[in-house]
Amino acid sequence: MGGLEGKVVLVTGGGRGIGRGVARGMAREGAHVAISGRTRATLDDATTELQALGAEVLAVPTDVTDEHAVAELFKAVLARFGRLDVLVNNAGAFDGGALDELSLESWNKVIATNLTGPFLCTREAMRIMKPQGGGRIINVSSISAQRVRPRSAAYSASKHGVWGLTQVTALEGRDHNIAASCLYPGNTRVERASATTSVEANMSVDELAQAAVWMALLPPHVTMLEATVLPIKQPFIGRG
Repeated sequence: MGGLEGKVVLVTGGGRGIGRGVARGMAREGAHVAISGRTRATLDDATTELQALGAEVLAVPTDVTDEHAVAELFKAVLARFGRLDVLVNNAGAFDGGALDELSLESWNKVIATNLTGPFLCTREAMRIMKPQGGGRIINVSSISAQRVRPRSAAYSASKHGVWGLTQVTALEGRDHNIAASCLYPGNTRVERASATTSVEANMSVDELAQAAVWMALLPPHVTMLEATVLPIKQPFIGRG
């Protein structure tokens, strides 16, 4: 029996990459898993894999920047499982360029997905977790929130904002037994690696996902407020 047996976990952006790795880790611990994403095909493929691990799975195509779609996602989770124990805000986007060349459209797209999306999902999760007596919210940020790279203004700003959102969530949630954590991944091998991360040291999504699973496995009165996980040889301190 896994440590999350009977728990309900929702992972946004769960059809691929880091989100799929996190969903896989949660399933191996016995959780019921809900996943969302924009592409039905990737969600279906992930569902097949998670079910093979013995998980009960709900897949809901969702654009996390759409307020109505997010509300419908959480309604679907409640209708299927009756509760929500862990939310993993993972859905993300990247669009870069020099500051004087970056379009407002690109900026808004990244901020909407990486920061507004977690806000909308956190708001819905709080509305469920408060009445049920507790829960846990894990926000996937990036080490770019702490050590930026050039040509990443929208991404770095959005991921820094996720840390602010995490802190407010932790403060507002603590009287309701709701824990909030922020995970800062380093270079992780995903389907769409950048030119930089593909040549630097990196780690697998499953290696990173262990950290999110550990956060979820903590006793309900304990939280890991933040954690940075990266390959030992990846540039981090003083990078730029």
